[in-house]
Amino acid sequence: MITIVGAGRVGISAAIHIALKELDDITLIDIVEGLPQGEALDLSHMCGILGIDVDIRGSNDYKDMAGSDIVVIPAGFIRKADMTRMDLLFKNYEVIKQVSERVKEYAPNSKVIIVTNPLDVMTYVAYKVTGFERNRVIGFSGPLDTGRFKTLIKRELGVSYKSMDVPIIGEHGETMVLLPRHTYVCGKPLTELLPKEKIDKIVEETRKMGAQVIKLKGWSASHAPGAGVAIMVESIVKDQKRVIPTSVYLQGEYGVSDVCLVVPAVLGRNGVENIIELPLNDEEKNAFMKSAETVKNAIAQLKL
Repeated sequence: MITIVGAGRVGISAAIHIALKELDDITLIDIVEGLPQGEALDLSHMCGILGIDVDIRGSNDYKDMAGSDIVVIPAGFIRKADMTRMDLLFKNYEVIKQVSERVKEYAPNSKVIIVTNPLDVMTYVAYKVTGFERNRVIGFSGPLDTGRFKTLIKRELGVSYKSMDVPIIGEHGETMVLLPRHTYVCGKPLTELLPKEKIDKIVEETRKMGAQVIKLKGWSASHAPGAGVAIMVESIVKDQKRVIPTSVYLQGEYGVSDVCLVVPAVLGRNGVENIIELPLNDEEKNAFMKSAETVKNAIAQLKL
């Protein structure tokens, strides 16, 4: 069973994509009375129309996550266009702390995927509160940021998304580190396909894409995060061992420890099964260290 805690836009988008992939039965949990039950009913009708044999139920009781193999947590407050992800730090800390305590109590053998912002800090909170092994506490964001970067590369080069290999490291936020040297299109590095000024522009545009979505839609992204979460869940459930940028607790990788940051990770049946360390030049290392410092400074403000 896959449990999703938070039946808002992102949670329901994730549920739709997980159901379409027929990965497992789904339980939706939310504190709003009737909301998860209503969404579960609606999604069940969708499955009936499409002939998808997935059972979906809704609940307001954390006990109903018992037996979950994976718990996805998009619960929490969302940002507005004039906010950074870090502006949600204290509000969402309380949410993730409470939910993590319930996961520890009712789904002690699960893998946990955090979606709530500020992503890397909330992943760290979940890791500390649950006490789970680090391979079982996973932060989502890499597929979202690389997806955004890919759309801009496609705009410039007119190539298929399937022809791109795009890694990302660091914070899911203002200091995210995109890696044009390690971004390959049809086997060629992006740095050989576009001039530096153009690359710098699309890197900066990628960093601001989340705020742009909020400005245009009036609320934060949901379709893309839901699809990205489903890809991570699929890699775990099917033991695909795909390399996916994932926020995970680091123990010396990339030269940092005691912090969660996005790095290329192999996702399989056991969660994070390996971390890939890319060779970084001085500029990339400095940018990654700035990311680490940003997340560490935020963690230091919490009572953990």
